[in-house]
Amino acid sequence: MGVSRKRRAVTQGREEGAQPRANLYDEVTRKIISELEAGRFPWVQPWDSSAAGGPGLPRNALTGRRYSGVNVLLLWGAAIEGGHASQHWLTFKQAMEAGGSVRKGEKGTTVVYADRFISEAEKARAVERGDDAKAVPFLKRFTVFNVAQCEGLREGLARDPVPLPEREIIPHAEALIEATGADIRIGGDKAYYSPSGDYIQVPPQPAFRDQINYYRTVFHELSHHSGAKHRLNRDLSGRFGSKPYAREELCAEISAAFICAALGIIPTVRHADYVGSWLGVLREDNRAIFRAASQASKAADYILAFAEGEEADAIGTERRIAA
Repeated sequence: MGVSRKRRAVTQGREEGAQPRANLYDEVTRKIISELEAGRFPWVQPWDSSAAGGPGLPRNALTGRRYSGVNVLLLWGAAIEGGHASQHWLTFKQAMEAGGSVRKGEKGTTVVYADRFISEAEKARAVERGDDAKAVPFLKRFTVFNVAQCEGLREGLARDPVPLPEREIIPHAEALIEATGADIRIGGDKAYYSPSGDYIQVPPQPAFRDQINYYRTVFHELSHHSGAKHRLNRDLSGRFGSKPYAREELCAEISAAFICAALGIIPTVRHADYVGSWLGVLREDNRAIFRAASQASKAADYILAFAEGEEADAIGTERRIAA
């Protein structure tokens, strides 16, 4: 679904004004680090099949637009903390537009918006210099509320997807995997993407303790596959244990979670062996989680675009997470 990237966040949240960039980067990064240190994975879909909300990605209840990048992680975390089954969110103003209001005393959740702008003074200097004007990056924060925190909203405003029945084979996931055209080789006891050979190797589905995790694993490797130079051109040169390797693994983990959520798949797998390296990257660079989540949204968009119908609706309808 094509959506303009320009200032779409005004419909996603209430603007609270531009903030110092480092402060917001630090604030979000500290939140993600604290989740990992507590043994929680902010990108692992938190709902089980008995949850009223079911699987899916957070979206704005009024506009229907999906949140992307690091905002998905922040809203998933807020849903867990608040015990909200729904994954639909509104600004204070949007709740009133929908015929209701935010209940008194409810605490909102911060989401972020990143963009660049060119000041009039810089435009004038560029004309004088005869070169291109330089854009200045900025961050803003917005406050949103879960529909469960609101009252009086009109009926049918936020309908969550119905959870899939329990089964081993998920036809629409199979169809998406086939539609990508990736060279996927089934067999062996390891899962990986080979950049040199441009192929994916995964164990057969019956080899998985929980067969649903086959799909998360395939989408994890497809996320790596999307980063090839002739596709999304990410840095895939890192060796195991290196920081570039950890950054790419973080991207693929989050991307796989986004794809599974969009398809209504609820995996149980946890890649806890990478937590140490992820923490090292996040502690060293307060923008790392923003970059990883942004790249993850782009990778998920790329893969989901091969599907037809609802699943083809891109996750990243607003790619405004800082890179």
